[in-house]
Amino acid sequence: MRVAVAGGTGLVGKLVVEAVRDTGAEPVVLARAAGVDLTTGQGLGRSLTGVERVIDVSNIATMSRSRSAAFFEAATSRLLRAGETAGVTHHVALSIVGVDRVDLGYYAGKRRQEDLVRAGQVPYSVLRATQFHEFAAQMLARGGPFVPVPRMLCRPVAAAEVARALVDLALAEPVGAAPELAGPEEREMVGMVRQLQRARGGRRPVVPVRLPGRVGGQLVGGALLPDGPGPRGTTTFDAWVADSGAAGSARP
Repeated sequence: MRVAVAGGTGLVGKLVVEAVRDTGAEPVVLARAAGVDLTTGQGLGRSLTGVERVIDVSNIATMSRSRSAAFFEAATSRLLRAGETAGVTHHVALSIVGVDRVDLGYYAGKRRQEDLVRAGQVPYSVLRATQFHEFAAQMLARGGPFVPVPRMLCRPVAAAEVARALVDLALAEPVGAAPELAGPEEREMVGMVRQLQRARGGRRPVVPVRLPGRVGGQLVGGALLPDGPGPRGTTTFDAWVADSGAAGSARP
């Protein structure tokens, strides 16, 4: 079986490609590095030849509502149309727990993505997952004399566990809205970043930032937590830091 991975060169995408390969299926990477531009459709039809399943973990790094919405509108629409033409039997999209409860600009694009997938002609599954352990490392990787971190209550999950869940979904029958995937424990993002920096030997001040207005209250108040039962990852943030997180480097 050929399984296409949209965004297969990103953080989660690389893990999904690896997880697909572990099942014995053939991963097909859809990314600019592989000659495919999701927003224009360049190379997309050719790459989907013989593909039965699509896993979409494509992404854009922005907090702009308009940029996020424009990206997911273009990329998702083209991916769904090309998938329908190619005979794809299952389209799986990764989304975010609480995406419909938090008013961040980026989330507007993710909501549009979900709407397009639900309205498309290809049978689908949407998996909403909580924030990754790896987000703490991404915040530390930013330059500057200090590390600004938004105050937010979350239930972090290892990206590798999300990748495996996506592949398991893709190889099964479409379910529509899949049960939300979250990590094993509630954590505060500021504390996670501080813990990871200590493990890496960094010394920059970690500065908590409460986002203004309603969004700040939503993040602090637990709007990113799952509100029902569902699968839970097993890797705690402590275990992730000890096993792999501390292997990175912290800017001094």
